[in-house]
Amino acid sequence: MAVIRFENVGMRYGAGEEILHDLNFEVEEGAFLYLTGVSGAGKTTLMRLMYLAHKPSRGLIHMFGSDTATLRRKQLPEFRRKIGVVFQDFRLLNHLSAFDNIALPLRLRGTAEDKIKRNVSELMEWVELTNHFNAYPLTLSGGQQQRVAIARAVITNPKLLLADEPTGNVDDNIAKKLLYLFEQLNRNGTSVIIATHNQRLLTQHPHTMLMLKNGMAQLVTRKRMVKKNEY
Repeated sequence: MAVIRFENVGMRYGAGEEILHDLNFEVEEGAFLYLTGVSGAGKTTLMRLMYLAHKPSRGLIHMFGSDTATLRRKQLPEFRRKIGVVFQDFRLLNHLSAFDNIALPLRLRGTAEDKIKRNVSELMEWVELTNHFNAYPLTLSGGQQQRVAIARAVITNPKLLLADEPTGNVDDNIAKKLLYLFEQLNRNGTSVIIATHNQRLLTQHPHTMLMLKNGMAQLVTRKRMVKKNEY
């Protein structure tokens, strides 16, 4: 089953020209994709369409077997719980500690506190934040805040993970660990889409790419990437 299907989707802001147009592609359940394109190609806009922050100017978007245009407002919170999102601006709650920011999605689901403590502690150790359980976001570096945001997005094992430049503010060692985390999440059944322009990431951890160019999207599989690089 396709986790996401775009049919003739176009997107414009106001009365301006379309930023994205004639998008037709499917993301299969269990896929791992890189969303690539030059700066200004529309990667963040496409991400916003995928997590339902924007409605398309035209066309249809199907997610998890449902036409998103027919969803009622009261259905959206439950629908969005299937999606984990890593934003470029992190969107952490400054009045909550790092631990409580990460724990928030579990608490909203009514998860038992002993399970929350165990799961959040394990994940914070994985992203090297064990010395920052009680730290508030404004006391953390940009890279540390990004790791908190990533941990919060993956703590519920979402059906779909959308990450907008998730390794942009961390060193190479942490970037590798985060990619391994995303790949493990993917092996456990989560579909993963990562927007990135990090060429080292694309080379060292090759996966299918969804390339944006001139407002249109093209899927490039790993097999096609290898063939292309032979010439």
